[in-house]
Amino acid sequence: MDAVKFLFVLVLFGLSCLGEPLRFAESQAFLKQYCAGCHLGKSAVGGFHLEKVQEPASFAADTHSWLRLKARIENGEMPPKGSLAPKLDARESFANWVDAELKREACSAGITVGPRPLRRLNRDEYTATIQDLLDIHLDIGGSLPADGAGGEGFDNAAETLFLSPLHSEKYLETAKLAMDFAAKEYKSRTRILIAKPGGGVSTDQAARKILANFLPRAFRRPATESEVATYLELFRAARKNGMEFEPAVFYTLRVVLVSPHFLFRLEKGDYALASRLSYFLWGSLPDELMFDLARDHKLNQPEVLRALVDRMLRNDRSQNFAQRFIEQWLHTRDLTGDKMPDAKLFPQFTKDEDLRGDIQLQPVYFFREILNRKLSLLNLLDSEYTIGTSHLEKHMGLKLPLDPGRRSQPQWVALPSDSRRGGVLGMPAVLAISSYPYRTSPVLRGAFILDAILGTPPPPPPANVPPLEEGKPGAAPLTVRERLKMHRANEPCAGCHSRIDPMGFALENYDSIGRWRDEEGGKKVDSRAEMIDGRKFEGPQALREVLLEKKELFVRNITNKMLGYALGRGLTLKDSCTVDAIVEEVKQNGYSAAKWIEAIVLSAPFRGEPEVGKK
Repeated sequence: MDAVKFLFVLVLFGLSCLGEPLRFAESQAFLKQYCAGCHLGKSAVGGFHLEKVQEPASFAADTHSWLRLKARIENGEMPPKGSLAPKLDARESFANWVDAELKREACSAGITVGPRPLRRLNRDEYTATIQDLLDIHLDIGGSLPADGAGGEGFDNAAETLFLSPLHSEKYLETAKLAMDFAAKEYKSRTRILIAKPGGGVSTDQAARKILANFLPRAFRRPATESEVATYLELFRAARKNGMEFEPAVFYTLRVVLVSPHFLFRLEKGDYALASRLSYFLWGSLPDELMFDLARDHKLNQPEVLRALVDRMLRNDRSQNFAQRFIEQWLHTRDLTGDKMPDAKLFPQFTKDEDLRGDIQLQPVYFFREILNRKLSLLNLLDSEYTIGTSHLEKHMGLKLPLDPGRRSQPQWVALPSDSRRGGVLGMPAVLAISSYPYRTSPVLRGAFILDAILGTPPPPPPANVPPLEEGKPGAAPLTVRERLKMHRANEPCAGCHSRIDPMGFALENYDSIGRWRDEEGGKKVDSRAEMIDGRKFEGPQALREVLLEKKELFVRNITNKMLGYALGRGLTLKDSCTVDAIVEEVKQNGYSAAKWIEAIVLSAPFRGEPEVGKK
């Protein structure tokens, strides 16, 4: 290192050393002012002692206490009602500082692999795996219990994928159903019955050949001789009980489908990476090429992984990945449940299945096109293109350059310059999911943007928040904005709403199913907004400009989401180092969505080994 560089590093180090005690001292002053009354000494309320967090070393020694403290203050749970409390700005400043310090401590040793918890296949993965394994087209997992969201908000998270007694019972039923169906399907029989007794081939020899072919695909790794022998004994027992050759084979394979090695992700080494990659981008088991690469120990080579990612994203099976990620990240999956728009108020949405399907799949197809066209992730915030169909064109009130021969089919099309529909926030599915079933809500939409888009969710509302007031009897009906103005007059509500509502107000020209409107209740829609810092803007396009200025927050948030989805677990503080590295890589590549997926796959936690040069 030359003298100039050395001096630069020394100055930075000196400044950080000088600055850190001051910031820590400020944190202690904050805690002394607002928390010491209840949490110092032997009688500390709730067993939480401030003494645990009175030294800088406590970030490493007692991380849990800092996390607990930060959450209670950030969510407004502490100090308790009636006590001297910090303003929202002070809360956020403290919480952000704690976050930064915890991440700095967590990343001090470099990028690490992180935990690899045991997890079973979720319902979608189980269904797709059965379909690919047996070459059948049957929603075999439809009768299984739904999987709850865990980790970063997805249903493939290990935290929720345990095996309950109900699951065990259902897996037995579905394994029988799958094999009974496969036994009658020509393609499936051809794939399974690769040998038969006859011409010098014994019954045992034929069964052994079938098992030796089936088990590695079902277990997603080579099968041992002992495993083949175990299932061969089961086949022999079925034959002794009077079963013919084929029924005995299908009975034996039924048992394979309830094995922990099929239901759980138990693969190791290169085969574990093959499954991790395949279930990430396809939601199903690896194909023959990936098995071969794993067998030859070539899969973990960066150039091989890059080529595989490109190949897999272009494959039709990546549609499952796009749909599962987008519908859970944006919550549009809920449009078929509690968030379904009111049938009496919006009959066209609830009765027209084609329209409803196009609305729900528009953000999914849009995301997949961004990946396959290697476009910028920022298209999710604002774009000159969208996915169009004849139904969407009519619903959104646009004139789109649709291919005349396939107007009802989803197409990547350019938006009119004045469309006000660029990005996911102009899509009816997102606008509907961030509304009530019966009306729009600037609060819901603002909170949705802060949480799902920027990753800065507002704290939960305080208890006993009064509902929006209606107008006086006989008076003209109030718009949602006018009622919110009355609501925000309450001091406990004003702080948070000053951050949440402006972004929601900017979207008020969209009704609760995403149609454009100029009036609400006979009054002109007011889409003006003023941020807490005094910045004023109006309408959805200006909002997109505001969000693009916050693109670093957006890219970091969606990277957190995607990394958690890819790993199938919740992220830890140590994963923030990986997120930082991925975000920087994406930034250096023009925010390319394809490079983003590639960077996630090449990361140490995904590959399962420390980054070169790190321990």
